[in-house]
Amino acid sequence: MQWKDKDMAAFGGTESENGRAKVRALAISGLFALSACGGGNSFFSNDPSSESAADREVESLLAENSPQDDLDQSTLTDLLLNADDPDTTIEVNKYLWNASLDILNFLPLQSADPFSGIIVTGYGRPPGGSREYRATIFVRDPALEARSLTVALATRSGPAPTETVRAVEDAILTRARQLRVRDLNL
Repeated sequence: MQWKDKDMAAFGGTESENGRAKVRALAISGLFALSACGGGNSFFSNDPSSESAADREVESLLAENSPQDDLDQSTLTDLLLNADDPDTTIEVNKYLWNASLDILNFLPLQSADPFSGIIVTGYGRPPGGSREYRATIFVRDPALEARSLTVALATRSGPAPTETVRAVEDAILTRARQLRVRDLNL
């Protein structure tokens, strides 16, 4: 154990801090190693003749479609430090979420993420039906409105008919309104 204490003292930190520093150093050296694997074009070259036509087209599209301020503000350290706000959340409507699970309860649930508002189901047959369906539901807004709900239905042979998708959307919206009325005791 004595050698660890000397090692930590030599680096001037705790074992976990030194571990993070080593990981960062390894990541940066890996990035430099990968940048050396470019197909003959110099990464730092400003010679326009060394760029392909596709590269020039992509750069021109990026310059036209993105604000220059955003490009100037991002750096390599922003990528490595992950300075995004961890408290940023996407809000979904709880009535639409619960109504979607309630209406499509005959479908096996594959994944449900209430923080992003996405529900993915497997194939299942509705009660009394002959076709199997699978659904992907996206609740993207906290408002109890039709624009907050996106439903994608598919059969084993391809996309479900538009009338079926519309009927499922209407059933989910109706059930969501019923749940809201029940919560408000109206």
